[in-house]
Amino acid sequence: MTKTKIVIAGIGGVGGYFGGLLAKQYCDDKEIEICFFARGQHLLEIQNNGLKIIKGENEFVANPIIATDNPKEIGVADLIIICTKSYDVEAVVHQLLPCINDKTFILPLLNGVDSNEKIQKILPNNTILSGCVYIVSRLKQPGVIENMGNIQTLYFGGDNISDKKLKHFETIFKQATIEATLSQNIATIVWEKFIFISPTATATTFFDKSIGEVVTENHIEKVTALINEVKQIAQANNIEIAENITELTIHKLKSLPFETTSSMHSDFKNKKACNELQSLTGYVIDQGLKHNIETPIYVEVYNKLKKLNR
Repeated sequence: MTKTKIVIAGIGGVGGYFGGLLAKQYCDDKEIEICFFARGQHLLEIQNNGLKIIKGENEFVANPIIATDNPKEIGVADLIIICTKSYDVEAVVHQLLPCINDKTFILPLLNGVDSNEKIQKILPNNTILSGCVYIVSRLKQPGVIENMGNIQTLYFGGDNISDKKLKHFETIFKQATIEATLSQNIATIVWEKFIFISPTATATTFFDKSIGEVVTENHIEKVTALINEVKQIAQANNIEIAENITELTIHKLKSLPFETTSSMHSDFKNKKACNELQSLTGYVIDQGLKHNIETPIYVEVYNKLKKLNR
């Protein structure tokens, strides 16, 4: 097989950790090139000192073949993994057009379930894969990514799962010690994560509390209502989900470290101009209107957060 070029766009908690594993594995490989698309001080640190990855007591420094904010320096890629925030996805795809031809696969690993649709509108002739990850990782400081959890799994798939290139990508991931799975049921996996992440982000931001605090008796009723509302949206979209998804989601929330919170909550606390309110909360309301499903708790929470976001 000819040389494979993989671009990771967005070297934060997700892109930095998985991109770091890929860059470490293939730093001297003649058949696989790993490139980072980043910006600012973070990019300068990577260019000068490499990307440090910390997981517990272990750490290593990864060096991609190129780290740049200029897509023209990268050239056409076989696979672009987009790990930015959901509100940046369209801008990033437009920036990366010099890296894309009609054979380039795009794999968004973002919170939310509408990224594929947004990307497909920009790239109607490309294969847009679906994917999601479970990981607790963050950009600790420029040039440093810290994985703080005990789970780091990546799922991806598409309409044609038998495509040899998808199997090739899965092999590349696994050889880099990434716990990757090419799945025939990727829609279910992505939506079941959304049923977890949307109520979590919405509740932690609404209550301005950690996950441990929002699953206490004082707030569990509202959290459960949020889960049940988004579950109805998944069912209206003909997504197969576990019958006991509500109980599974609450159990997952209670199993997380007490102080864990969501990236949307962090963005609100830090008064960032952009956040994931529309993709994680507003999207559920929009889908409810589309399918004639009432989402009163989402509407209540969204309206309050919208006011805070002004």
